[in-house]
Amino acid sequence: MGLGRVLTITANVFREVIRDRILYLVGLYAVLLVMAMRLLPEVAAATEAKILPDFGLAAMHLLGLVIAVFVGTGLVNREIEKRTVLVMVAKPISRLEFIVGKHLGLSAVLAVLVTVMTVVFLAVVTLARAPVVIPNILVSSLFLWLQLSLLTAVAIAFGVFTSSLLATLLTFGVFLMGSASANLVALGAQSKNSAIAALTRNLYLVLPDLARLDLKNQAVYAKLPAVDLLLGNAAYGLLYILLLLMIASLIFSAREF
Repeated sequence: MGLGRVLTITANVFREVIRDRILYLVGLYAVLLVMAMRLLPEVAAATEAKILPDFGLAAMHLLGLVIAVFVGTGLVNREIEKRTVLVMVAKPISRLEFIVGKHLGLSAVLAVLVTVMTVVFLAVVTLARAPVVIPNILVSSLFLWLQLSLLTAVAIAFGVFTSSLLATLLTFGVFLMGSASANLVALGAQSKNSAIAALTRNLYLVLPDLARLDLKNQAVYAKLPAVDLLLGNAAYGLLYILLLLMIASLIFSAREF
């Protein structure tokens, strides 16, 4: 795989997405946080001190999710529908390079988006005097980016063989089920129906366990997992991304244009 070709595709995707005024979401995020701070004057009270940080991290997660899903599903699918993929096929670029470059481009945009929103978040909570542990927030933001990057890989994998609408719905479905996959296994274990228990176990094995990469609550309440567990979860996310990109590349290579 040619690194230069991958980086060229990455840079092109980054420029295209940024030109779509994606970073305007940062302004929306800042407005939402300031409004929340103004509407919650009791945020400095001990019993309410976690409201603003909870809201801020949840809003950051939601905005990032929207970009990862809606933009991610169209990265390859739009090229296929517009037949511009034929130009790529005619060039000395492998399907894997194309897929990886697209993923890295959007992941870079998400990294910028999460970084800027984190800075805005820290500025607002500091102004509101809401107690937060800054290193915990930074770790949470890093894992948020990793989760969004994983969902981008899911969106691309669906986008290479389905329509944009169906790929979007499927990606949201993976997000919802992946966020609750551990709970599904617990519910299946409590069920007396062996078929349901087997189904939930299989879903857990197939779907990404997104809860491993969601540290919002732990960051707010200063209860982050141990370092070895964090590293293990990060490795899990990265391996899942690699697997999804390989699957997407294989499906894309099997398509005829």
